[in-house]
Amino acid sequence: MLKKWPARVAVGLAAVFVLMQLVPYGRDHTNPPARVEPAWPSPAVRALAVRACFDCHSNQTVWPWYSHVAPISWLVQRDTDEGRSKLNFSESNRPQRKADEAADEVREGGMPLWFYKIPHPSAGLSPAESTQLADGLAAMFGGGEGGGEAGEAGEAGEGGDGDRD
Repeated sequence: MLKKWPARVAVGLAAVFVLMQLVPYGRDHTNPPARVEPAWPSPAVRALAVRACFDCHSNQTVWPWYSHVAPISWLVQRDTDEGRSKLNFSESNRPQRKADEAADEVREGGMPLWFYKIPHPSAGLSPAESTQLADGLAAMFGGGEGGGEAGEAGEAGEGGDGDRD
């Protein structure tokens, strides 16, 4: 009886894993059309944003293989949906809830998220790159220590609710 217990647990876990694949959330890997990008202060700032931010903060997400396997797919979809709702570089023609906080998030090391950088090592920024990206975001959206005027996108956002980008 005790010898069969590990096999039963393994079969049960495998069955749960298979059933998780049937949950539809996390499979909506759509990239709506990219509408309007912000006026980038330089091509270098845009390149840094593409490398470190665009997967979660644009309509140009690259969906890796693991984004199709639950439960990881659920987390990837949630993070992408949340990121796009706070700051979407592909839709700068609409209000951006957290654009004015983007520079500070990069400066403080909160973005890109540490767990995103594990499977995406190219998203890691050197201190100089972080400063360059943060200064560029501050110039575009306001906020941040680097200065910059808050544009329409930065002013149209909601008040700070403590959420992290």
